[in-house]
Amino acid sequence: MSGHDLDAALRVAVELAEWASQTIRGGNAAANGPVRQKASPADIVTDTDEAVERHVRSVLRREFPAWGIDGEEYGAEEGVVHAPHWVVDPVDGTTNYAHGLGWCSFSLGLAEPDGSPLLGVVADPWRGEIFTAVRGGGAYLNGTPLRAADHPTLTGHVFLTEWAAHAHWPGLDALLAALAARHCTVRVMGSTALSLVQVAAGRATAAAIGEFHPVDGLPALLVATEAGAVAMPPLPAYDEPLLLAAPQAAAEARELWRATVGPGDGGDVYGKEPPERQVAQSTFQSP
Repeated sequence: MSGHDLDAALRVAVELAEWASQTIRGGNAAANGPVRQKASPADIVTDTDEAVERHVRSVLRREFPAWGIDGEEYGAEEGVVHAPHWVVDPVDGTTNYAHGLGWCSFSLGLAEPDGSPLLGVVADPWRGEIFTAVRGGGAYLNGTPLRAADHPTLTGHVFLTEWAAHAHWPGLDALLAALAARHCTVRVMGSTALSLVQVAAGRATAAAIGEFHPVDGLPALLVATEAGAVAMPPLPAYDEPLLLAAPQAAAEARELWRATVGPGDGGDVYGKEPPERQVAQSTFQSP
């Protein structure tokens, strides 16, 4: 993957993020059609989710026809052998969007065939913010370099997390109790990608999710680590928990994580797909 290729990919990704932000801001879930249920009443989709992903796919197919695409709404499309693949979540935080709450995001990333991240873009439509990162090139917010916070402790600072859809994930309740005992303020905002990049921006000292999914987690993971955050594990398997922490607070966060959630911070594989995504994953694996 040459630098020129990544430069072109980043340019297109940012243009798509700007377009998606305008589309999301101009959308109205109630006016643009009914909210529809997918896997459960807590897993929903709107016309905006589908329209944004269709447009993004059409542009990516035109600009990078050899590369694969894996999206939240329309699944995986195979690229050529050894090619990278895009991961896209058109509206990460659909429940917030559908209920008129201004906290959702657009997430787009590029990954190697083995799933390791090359490029990440996360857009906050409501605040006009676009977070970007290219592997090895640092992280940026609207073109300004980002660094994770220099706080040496979780105490007195913000910890962001998300439910697993509507439910608490294993270890979350114990983690919340331990954070409360440290006077660390927890927020559950409703968008995985947007919560994770707050660690990159230094607004949150740490963030955690119980189930990592590349379509909404991989771009934010790259942005955060390029900003200096520590990821545990470095690259989770599908549905594996993920912890991000500011570097000086990482040891404390890791200790707390192991005591409440379990070890789970030593892997760096991309694989353990649920049945409905096993085929999608295999299309991105080189023989």
